[in-house]
Amino acid sequence: MSEEKFTDINGKPISLECRSHSSFCREFVVSAPKVSLRAVMVCTCAVWLSAYAAFFVTKNTAVLSSAIVTTLVGMMVHIHLIKIDHERLLIVGSLGVQVSSCFASGRESATFIEMSSIKDIVINEAIHMQRVIYYLCILLKEPSDPNGVSGVVPLFQSSKPRLNCLVKIYKSCQEILGQC
Repeated sequence: MSEEKFTDINGKPISLECRSHSSFCREFVVSAPKVSLRAVMVCTCAVWLSAYAAFFVTKNTAVLSSAIVTTLVGMMVHIHLIKIDHERLLIVGSLGVQVSSCFASGRESATFIEMSSIKDIVINEAIHMQRVIYYLCILLKEPSDPNGVSGVVPLFQSSKPRLNCLVKIYKSCQEILGQC
């Protein structure tokens, strides 16, 4: 088990933890920093100060109540549906690949792809907002055409690691795919 520090495409720190369970089973966990208490406090204070200013002008207590409810619902939605703590890629040479995301609330989402439907794992590039972004993805086999690709499953969509981190994961995945 090794843990290395990397950065995402925006320069924010992320960590890569590599676990080798056997010669044909490896796990990669890309973790983002936890929710910043400072950012939560700033957003909450901004909403509540705006609500107090609106209350001062309108003298309507519904403004304050709606601000409190809005911030609480907003925080719950952010923690439960948006903020991902870590993303995990588990590759088992004889079975397939499991991709999972763990949210800040503890909720986990997982997808399994059988090895028989995987054509390859590649590093792809995309142009977004005048930048070239690299991402790791799984190419799915076309059932009727063995040389065709039926779909692309992007990996680490939330953490968005830079190319140096992706290359490390890619090389390890190719070792396992080469044994199959």
